[in-house]
Amino acid sequence: MVLAQLGGTITRAIQQMSNATIIDEKVLNECLNEINRALLNADVQFQLVRNMQNNIKRIVNIDDLAAGHNKRRIIQQAIFNELCNMLDPGKPSFTPKKGKTSVIMFVGLQGSGKTTTCTKYAYYHQKKGWKPALVCADTFRAGAFDQLKQNATKAKIPFYGSYTESDPVKIAVEGVDTFKKENCDLIIVDTSGRHKQEAALFEEMRQVSEATKPDLIVFVMDSSIGQAAFDQAQAFKQSVPVGAVIVTKMDGHAKGGGALSAVAATKSPVIFIGTGEHMDEFEVFDVKPFVSRLLGMGDWSGFMDKIHEVVPKDQQPELLQKLSEGNFTLRIMYEQFQNILKMGPIGQGQEKESQAKIKRYMTMMDSMTNEELDSSNPKIMNDSRIMRIARGSGRQVREVMEMLEEYKRLAKIWSKMKGLKIPTRGDMNMRSRNMNAQHMSRVLPPQMLKQIGGMGGLQNLMKQMGSGKDMMGMFGGGES
Repeated sequence: MVLAQLGGTITRAIQQMSNATIIDEKVLNECLNEINRALLNADVQFQLVRNMQNNIKRIVNIDDLAAGHNKRRIIQQAIFNELCNMLDPGKPSFTPKKGKTSVIMFVGLQGSGKTTTCTKYAYYHQKKGWKPALVCADTFRAGAFDQLKQNATKAKIPFYGSYTESDPVKIAVEGVDTFKKENCDLIIVDTSGRHKQEAALFEEMRQVSEATKPDLIVFVMDSSIGQAAFDQAQAFKQSVPVGAVIVTKMDGHAKGGGALSAVAATKSPVIFIGTGEHMDEFEVFDVKPFVSRLLGMGDWSGFMDKIHEVVPKDQQPELLQKLSEGNFTLRIMYEQFQNILKMGPIGQGQEKESQAKIKRYMTMMDSMTNEELDSSNPKIMNDSRIMRIARGSGRQVREVMEMLEEYKRLAKIWSKMKGLKIPTRGDMNMRSRNMNAQHMSRVLPPQMLKQIGGMGGLQNLMKQMGSGKDMMGMFGGGES
């Protein structure tokens, strides 16, 4: 992920501050200056960075904090909240409803991945039961209709376009009318992409928008665009009522922060991020879990969603029960690998490599005995067993060792959930009732629990924040 380096730098700055004997104005300034440099290096707009620093300083007044307050925790929370605010305009975008026709218009610069993103958006909703359709109103770029046609055909999504008609407004209107008659409930209109200096593009966008009356206009932003992101996004917002942003190419080595500045420019939320070229490499964007991962805090809600997404419904209660018991066997790992492979591409940018590794691990586990698969004691795997598994699966001993290390890593995460009351998807918003300090202390990494003052500090913090829900949103149940 392009922002991994940014997250690492911010996390180190916070950690250095936490290691200081006394948290004073100087230590706070050093921490904030380091974070500012990281954000600017990631192409986040200067004004946004300055605003964030001013807001944190206003919230965290070192002199006013009483001796009993945990300054480290308050500062860390302020940084977390301000990063969330930078990415959250405070209002949700229009959400289409299944069974009710919605028209979604996509706009963006040429080369932003707009046409591919249209198909990904359609495919994402198709998998969830929508009846999407694609309309190619891009008559400017040679090959635009061919690309959309090819993508749509591959994804088995109906499409509309023309090789002879040059008026994008006419094509858009005809396409929308056609699919409304066919009772499609998600009609996606792809428009021409050029660059912000071209007045003709913006006039064309306005005309298509007025003619099709879209329920939502999505601005597609290339993550590699850098400091120009803010101005480009603002130019589109001034021409048409942009209501949401999708950031593409988040799998590369670009800095990425500039694209996230588009949120501030359009005052519209990011709803998805593209993490690769494949159809499945498309993820829902959720601010708090995203910032939690960025700062290495884990993501409990994302973990729960993945269980509900990957595991068949009839197996979920049994798996969640095993989760709360904290016993993780190689057989459980094997079963979850099976579920992941059934899902198809994982959508994390390195899908082929990840799937190949999972298949190698499963081949090795096929050479294991029932005793080995069902044991939760890693010490059972002695040298002779490892050599036998390697011979039986046709793999190297080091590969078997690597697979066992992966098992130990996952078992460690799993063990943190022991005794925790597991919320179901339907009552995730009720999870605060199920949390208490004792359960929280089991989930939090030991270093983090120590930083906030042990059990006593955790109880006080939960009281200050109002509920375990907020705590879990920030810390998650992730890795230590």
